[in-house]
Amino acid sequence: MEDKVVESKEERDKENAEELFDKIKSMVPASAGFVKAEFEGPDIAVYLKHTKELYENDTIIRGIASSIKKKLVIRSEINSLMAKPKAEEIIRKLVPADAGIGSIKFADEFSEVYIEALKPGLVIGKNGSTLKSIAMETAWTPKVLRTPTMDSDTLTRVRQLMFNEAEFRKKFLIGVGKHINSVIMKSEWLKATALGGYREVGRSSLLLETPHSKIILDCGLSPEPAIKGLEANAGSDINKAFPYLDSANLSINELDAVVLTHAHMDHIGFVPYLFKFGYEGPVYCTPPTRDMAALLLNDYIKLSARAGGTPLYGEKDIRKMLTHMITRDYGEVTNITGELKLTYHNAGHILGSSTVHLHVGEGMYNIVHTGDMKYGFTRLYDPASTKYPRIDALFIESTYGGNGDVTKNRGDAERDLMEVIKSTIKAGGKVIVPLFAVGRAQEMQMVLENYMMNKPEYKLDVPVYLDGMILEASAMHTAYPEYLKESLRNRILNNRSPFESEIFEIIKGEREEIFEKGPGVILASGGMMNGGASVEYFKRLADDSKNTIIFVGYNSSNSLGRRIQNGVKEIPLPDENGKLVPVKVNMNIRTVEGFSGHSDRHQLMSFVENLRPKPKTIFTQHGEEQKCEDLARSLGRVMHVDARAPMNLDSIRLK
Repeated sequence: MEDKVVESKEERDKENAEELFDKIKSMVPASAGFVKAEFEGPDIAVYLKHTKELYENDTIIRGIASSIKKKLVIRSEINSLMAKPKAEEIIRKLVPADAGIGSIKFADEFSEVYIEALKPGLVIGKNGSTLKSIAMETAWTPKVLRTPTMDSDTLTRVRQLMFNEAEFRKKFLIGVGKHINSVIMKSEWLKATALGGYREVGRSSLLLETPHSKIILDCGLSPEPAIKGLEANAGSDINKAFPYLDSANLSINELDAVVLTHAHMDHIGFVPYLFKFGYEGPVYCTPPTRDMAALLLNDYIKLSARAGGTPLYGEKDIRKMLTHMITRDYGEVTNITGELKLTYHNAGHILGSSTVHLHVGEGMYNIVHTGDMKYGFTRLYDPASTKYPRIDALFIESTYGGNGDVTKNRGDAERDLMEVIKSTIKAGGKVIVPLFAVGRAQEMQMVLENYMMNKPEYKLDVPVYLDGMILEASAMHTAYPEYLKESLRNRILNNRSPFESEIFEIIKGEREEIFEKGPGVILASGGMMNGGASVEYFKRLADDSKNTIIFVGYNSSNSLGRRIQNGVKEIPLPDENGKLVPVKVNMNIRTVEGFSGHSDRHQLMSFVENLRPKPKTIFTQHGEEQKCEDLARSLGRVMHVDARAPMNLDSIRLK
């Protein structure tokens, strides 16, 4: 009996697909030579013998896409494609020489040509005219990639991986597309289960379920215990490191999708583990989030090994995750199951960070999940978006949601930072600024570049050293200027990137000469000092009272950074042989608030007050217990809505 039910559903799915493809065929001019249509992840790819007619009249494409309510990709069938050497010759003739074309690669599986260039705008042409000419003359569908103005090994490897795995990705996307477009009955309920990051910071994860769909929003690791790995976490910390997937009685194979908000480890760190143990489904994110994830996840493996732990997964698991990622830009409405539509919006937190809007069913329910967000001034990003089609439930971060979590004016914060640096340099000391490599480091680069280049009183005439993953992360910012605020985007596009200013000195390899030289500023990765370059500098500079360490971001309660902030005078740290040795802390310890990539209390309240439309229910998360509770109480009182601070493992029926 069961086999007949399965067979019947497969037949219905097939009939549904054939009906859709027949509709598309009927709308394509006969002269275009319709060959086939097929699902390709959330999109539909249409293969033609002659694509020129549709490129000459793009209203046809828009009309079909509007009618079927899906993103349409027009491609030439393989026998219509121009020979690759000739196609490359034509591309180089059509594109202006000063576009700075690097590589040109052809992917037969997608009938696409990938053109990497320093100035993608010149490859695209006015209103897409050059791209259209390439497609019409060569029959290959052009895809443009921006070459970063700084070298990035990670970006190069990720792009090469996507190219090398084109055949696998084609099959994978077809399978995902069929699953998304299977026949779905109307759902009667919607449930959310907190798997991590509720009344705490770390291991963020939320399970959303209907009778027909299961997705996870973020799947992270807690910062400190995760680095030690499974073996070192055999004690009490093990329950604090990873999301409660087992407790949710969730089989990995039941998951329809994983949706990521951004690339910090407390939001993505557990995803490769899913693939290690059998997950074969899609992971949705923005393009920068995919590339940043590759950088930070591989760094986690290195940090875990250095700390003497066993990483949860290996590089092959990360590569598998990358090949299963489906990227989406802000504002792109995407079906991720038969009843869930995903749209990303700017979160203002780090490069590619997103708030998530989920439309469930045909108007059944709408969710906005903020991930980590910034609703205030930064030099890098516009503030988080506040306009959505509809909001029934809001899940909002509460990192600084406590009553007293009000940061100082940004201008005052920048001047305070520069004054601390100036006084330390004047005293003949060195300054260490431990930074999250993604986001905070670039913000600091922009502040220092602005003050030291443009304000005479802060022209300190000392080097600013960059060490650790900061260089890779900064390079990625130059590859995605469209995700940055307009003033910074224009600087990068005009070859005036602040990340490549003359004040910065790149450290590659030996650090000894930095310790031997005179005063200087060191921007080092490892924001909470649980690993990374910042710890190595701290060990060498901590005992000298002329030196200063400046914290400009959040340190979790059990981090080394928090212990230093709290005034510990001696810390045992491993030497080059792994032996613990005491490090005396005589250096100046300073914390300068105002640079966080998270919203403070006022900004969180303002964000919700400015949301359009108004949410009907609010759930606080991603904050210490008291902060989540404080923010929920205040939002409930001010917004006159039901506002709660769920605990991990709470299940909430939303509809």
